[in-house]
Amino acid sequence: MTGRPIRLTWVQPEDLVGHELRQAAEDGRASDVGEIAARWHAAGGHHAPPRAGASPEPASPELRRLAERLLDELAAIPSPLPEPSDLAGIRASAPGGAATPAGRDALRGRLLGAWLGRAAGCVLGKPVEKIPREGIREIAQATGNWPIRGWFTAAGLPAEVAVRWPWNRRSAVNSLAENIDGVPEDDDLNFPLLALALLERFGRDFTTADVATMWLDELPAGRVFTAERVAYRNLLDGVEPPGTATRRNPFREWIGALIRADVYGWVNPGDPRTAAEFAWRDARLSHTANGLYGAMMVAAMCASSLVASSVEEVVEAGLSVVPTGSRLALAVRDAVADARTEPDFERVVDRLYERHGRLHWVHTINNAALVAAALTHGRGDFTASIAGAVAAGWDTDSAGATVGSIVGGLLGASGVPRQWTMANRLASSLRGFDGVGFDTLTDRTLALVAA
Repeated sequence: MTGRPIRLTWVQPEDLVGHELRQAAEDGRASDVGEIAARWHAAGGHHAPPRAGASPEPASPELRRLAERLLDELAAIPSPLPEPSDLAGIRASAPGGAATPAGRDALRGRLLGAWLGRAAGCVLGKPVEKIPREGIREIAQATGNWPIRGWFTAAGLPAEVAVRWPWNRRSAVNSLAENIDGVPEDDDLNFPLLALALLERFGRDFTTADVATMWLDELPAGRVFTAERVAYRNLLDGVEPPGTATRRNPFREWIGALIRADVYGWVNPGDPRTAAEFAWRDARLSHTANGLYGAMMVAAMCASSLVASSVEEVVEAGLSVVPTGSRLALAVRDAVADARTEPDFERVVDRLYERHGRLHWVHTINNAALVAAALTHGRGDFTASIAGAVAAGWDTDSAGATVGSIVGGLLGASGVPRQWTMANRLASSLRGFDGVGFDTLTDRTLALVAA
């Protein structure tokens, strides 16, 4: 008996070449790869698909072998941009900043706010993930939820709108207002859980190899995507970090490492530099350059959010650990400048699309800029901040989760509006975490903060 053939996305060589050519155009290698691109397209190779991970049909053996050769040729061409991936190089080209002492009295409430905020932003973005910006707005308007001020709902949604903009099929069953029952599983929540378990198992001196061990021991391979799936495959092929991040991995500057960073900030309250180092140790398993910087920036922001009194302090802490001349730093600074001066956030997002619309919807640079813009424009208003991150229509659940985490840390649990709190129960496929409460997660996080 024959079943349906498995078509594993994000790892087939013929599906990676187009993405690597796109990466080359972004990191300054476009003029060096023209001949390789010509060979690829002459042989029948396709461009990078805009939203999916794979071509409809498997490649011929000949095309697959060519793809493998071209990926290796492309990897041998270095980027000319001054964007280091080693920690010393990153620190030497980042502004740096001082740590702020963290008082433990208020810390638990702020940590709980960060956990609750991450969950709320994630769940808000889940049902509209992969729906473009115009679709999200049409859904919200059709259900009386524009500007977004509550969970998405199918109640009252006209049939023609539902057909035109179908919900994310895996999320609509547990992340709409009418069916939310506790916090559903999501990779944006699984990765913080995994980071927590990593620190509990290996301590604050964990290594990138320890992160790899945690993935292999605890993380189902089918629950990772893009750069993480390629790195996972590389681990199984016997490749050691940091080679796991660079071997045939055109997604190494996408958002995956950024969504893994929050806990590294939470266990280093007021210490962005150390938080960024923790995030770098994790991120280098699967990412390089701006993929690393996004994770480091978010970890630094999360560390600052637990002691800061304003969004401006938090954003500056994030920029303090990022190379000043990097594409990510430039994108974030431009986004912040727009958000400070433009009263209409939709116009801020228009400018983000003008500058970064060519990037994949789960790239780090556009989403990091969006996170900074939503934080800056929201000015500490929890609802406005997560709604802005989701309404922009890129990686809705990831951007919403990160913004929610940071604003939740700033406000503390008492400052997270009750409309965004769910039953104290988180679903997860990670061992030992299914059904865990956020009060328990907060206590476990607090126990990892250095005395």
